[in-house]
Amino acid sequence: MRPKIYLFGDSITEESFCSGGWGSSLAHHFSRTLDVILRGYSGYNTRWALKVMDRVLPAESGGGGAPLAVTVFFGANDACLPDRCSGFQHVPLHEYKQNLHYIVSFLKNQWPTTLILLMTPPPIDEEGRLKHPYVENPTGLPERTNDAAGAYAKACIEVAGERGFPVINLWTKMQQFPNWQKVYLSDGLHLTPTGNRVVFEELVVKLRENRLSLEKLPVDLPLISEIDTKDPLKAFEK
Repeated sequence: MRPKIYLFGDSITEESFCSGGWGSSLAHHFSRTLDVILRGYSGYNTRWALKVMDRVLPAESGGGGAPLAVTVFFGANDACLPDRCSGFQHVPLHEYKQNLHYIVSFLKNQWPTTLILLMTPPPIDEEGRLKHPYVENPTGLPERTNDAAGAYAKACIEVAGERGFPVINLWTKMQQFPNWQKVYLSDGLHLTPTGNRVVFEELVVKLRENRLSLEKLPVDLPLISEIDTKDPLKAFEK
């Protein structure tokens, strides 16, 4: 009955439905107008996303229709350094860019009218990553660096430009604020409540720029303000 937005990405997307997460904030923002559907997969990179996207983002059947928008938020794991403890997640930069092209092509072929919105990986606090490695880290070196994340963010922006899709540059946006490492990141990679708020606000702005806003979407059922107190059921006859 309602239109949909899909959120497709890695752990930063998967965790977005936690309390205060950017996904749950988006669902609340659009609570009477559309459904926000989570498709986040912790640890995934673009190589793995290509293997599963036809299963997790199937063409609609039964008249459900195409989603209004899909966010594509990969790169944080692709950018793991190949010779560090999370090297199994690494995807070379040229392949990452190619994979993003494949992902957005798949989405556009399946849903030609859907808005595709790319999101860059966030910046990396290397000190935070040393304190919170995902696996045992015998080298004592961070498995991710901010410079590497920046290169993947740049590639994401290039893909958006080449395909004519909007993009949210979180890597640059977050670093514009003092002490971003601790204010926006909980472990050098994942988001604090404040970091989630930044993502949510940037996403709402970008959706509005592409004509997807509360003002343009009808509510699905009568509001309480539209209920006649003397004849409540009348509102449901329309």
